[in-house]
Amino acid sequence: MATDYDAPRKVDDEAGEDSIEELKTRRTEKSSAVVDLDESDLADAFELPGADLSNEELQVQVLPAQADEFTCANCFLVKHRSQIAREKDGKLYCLECEG
Repeated sequence: MATDYDAPRKVDDEAGEDSIEELKTRRTEKSSAVVDLDESDLADAFELPGADLSNEELQVQVLPAQADEFTCANCFLVKHRSQIAREKDGKLYCLECEG
């Protein structure tokens, strides 16, 4: 069904009766509904520079380079073979490092 955007909008009876003060009150009530968090809970989520992370263990699955990928000899990033700019001494270089 096509929508006529030039047609006058239908006004709800309830929306037309609200005063500006009521609308402002509703807006402040919605914005004040934020949950207060304890500052110590917030501080636990941040890692400080130089923090001892020796007891932390990463849970990451490492995949080997696929058949259509190569590792750039300059930036050491794994890129798609369409990004090869040149090969020199058996080493592949990406377009970004050559540009």
